[in-house]
Amino acid sequence: MFAPESQVRIFVYGQPADMRKSFTGLYALTKHKLQEVPLSGHVFVFINRRGTQLKALYWDRSGFCIWAKKLERGTFVSRWNGDAKRELTWLDFKMLLEGIEPIAIKKRRRFSRENVPIRKAA
Repeated sequence: MFAPESQVRIFVYGQPADMRKSFTGLYALTKHKLQEVPLSGHVFVFINRRGTQLKALYWDRSGFCIWAKKLERGTFVSRWNGDAKRELTWLDFKMLLEGIEPIAIKKRRRFSRENVPIRKAA
């Protein structure tokens, strides 16, 4: 089962990828094109030119794993925007897998502990 931890970052490669690539090819794309460390434990997502196939590469502390999904109908992305990479939240990634393009959704600001300024005692 594919269930990464909540603190894992998810990166989507912004260009079409060759789905014939396996561990070594996706490792090379992660290291050289995404400029990320493949052994970091983060999830690296690659989508084919037509947007119908997706592969996710990740390191699970004992080896590399590839999770793949092929759609019978529809696409994961409607257009390629030319970004080198895009970081997604776990919720965005789940929406992408279900056919909802997170890039097209307008997000409203919400409270986050990371955005709260730290006040020093006087």
